[in-house]
Amino acid sequence: MNYFILNIALALTWAMLIGDIHPVSLFTGFVIGYLILFTARRALGPSPYFGKVSRVIRFAFFFLWELIKSNLRVARDVLTRTDYMKPRIIAVPLDAKTDAEITLLANLISLTPGSLSLDVSTDRRTIYVHVMYAENAESVRREIKEGLERWVLDLLATEKE
Repeated sequence: MNYFILNIALALTWAMLIGDIHPVSLFTGFVIGYLILFTARRALGPSPYFGKVSRVIRFAFFFLWELIKSNLRVARDVLTRTDYMKPRIIAVPLDAKTDAEITLLANLISLTPGSLSLDVSTDRRTIYVHVMYAENAESVRREIKEGLERWVLDLLATEKE
């Protein structure tokens, strides 16, 4: 049984019952549906859905924090006279193997201000990233590997709980 589709159905049912189909009511219905499914999980059977939802929420907070830090860094550089930029193109070895993992990682890198994914090597083992603030290439590499790539691999893993 696909718990995500069931959760969406519960969210739509909630929105129709209250007569207000807006993003806020759909989100509220989704949360209520999740709580209903969570409390009924023993009767419905085991599913990795509940672990995935918690990982997605933690990732959303992680990425939001990264966006805030990057935006503040770029804003500081724009608003002050001092030039803090140390631009570099850095090759980052990939643990991501599938097209979905590589694409999601490249897009998340590009969404973060001050960095842009440029290319992936033909053997798909390296991604090339332009970084505006790279005093130390190894620390940038480690930040991408231990941050975004680790989260992407965790979110797209197909393990059973």
